[in-house]
Amino acid sequence: MKLLPLAITFTLLGSSATLATPSLRGDITVNAAIVTVGDMFDNAGALAETGIFLAPAPGTTGIVPLSDVQHAARLIGLADFDNVGFTRVRVVRASTLVDAALLDSLIDADLERRGILADGVTADTHFDIADVSINAEAVDTPASLVSLRYLPETGAFAARFTVAGIDRPVDLTGTLELMTTTPRLIATKPAGAILTEADFEIAPVPLSTADAGGYAALEQLVGKQLLRQSHTGLMLKPGDVGEPTVITRNALVTVVLKVGAMTLTVKGQSLGNAAAGEPVDVLNPLTRKMLHGIARPDGTVQIPTATTVTGL
Repeated sequence: MKLLPLAITFTLLGSSATLATPSLRGDITVNAAIVTVGDMFDNAGALAETGIFLAPAPGTTGIVPLSDVQHAARLIGLADFDNVGFTRVRVVRASTLVDAALLDSLIDADLERRGILADGVTADTHFDIADVSINAEAVDTPASLVSLRYLPETGAFAARFTVAGIDRPVDLTGTLELMTTTPRLIATKPAGAILTEADFEIAPVPLSTADAGGYAALEQLVGKQLLRQSHTGLMLKPGDVGEPTVITRNALVTVVLKVGAMTLTVKGQSLGNAAAGEPVDVLNPLTRKMLHGIARPDGTVQIPTATTVTGL
């Protein structure tokens, strides 16, 4: 790419100040739209900030023939300079890559400000063009989102960006899929298994799928008991689990009755299954009386204190 002398395209920024033996450089790298005398020459002196050429586009290289350098230098009052034999000056414009990941983050930030991305919801962004790769000026903020139009019913979006070093806005379209995470079994578990955190992996799923499935959160599953056999990869619902059974039907259990400082115990046969805190009936095999109690976490049955000793 051949660079045009800046004096030809707009009013010069410099003056006719005399430089003290400036020396031409053969290869330079710039990070602005204007190539200054200080970029192109060592010992540029008072003319260092004076513009002399337009820089190439970010990420590209321009070649300036020596004759063009000499002509542009004379236009700003630089009549003479040292040259160790360069026949051209190679000008590289530094750049920062603006890719899909960077633009995704700008879209996500806008959706977060709107409250669309909250409570563990993320966006899976797909641009309509296969490869998003733009050379921007190498600055702290190479790209900014100007506007975003998003249609939740279809997931379609249209976004306008400004990219540093590019005069015109960049318009991109695509689709957004809102995502969340849900626990998923990593191995088949039998009915009655007590679930632990190690039984699950956290898997991304579309938000619409999670809402329709009504899946349970991890804290709703850990420590609970499976009500039926569940296979690898299954995402469980609250109704798939229950509190762990501490008493099973026909099991021999200890019945406890507290009367003041006195504690009475008797063995009995459970007439049903019960989790901790649930009611359960127990048959006293000696008296053939049915006792109504509450299952305790340790597998015993607590009889209400209103029950008389003779009731055992």
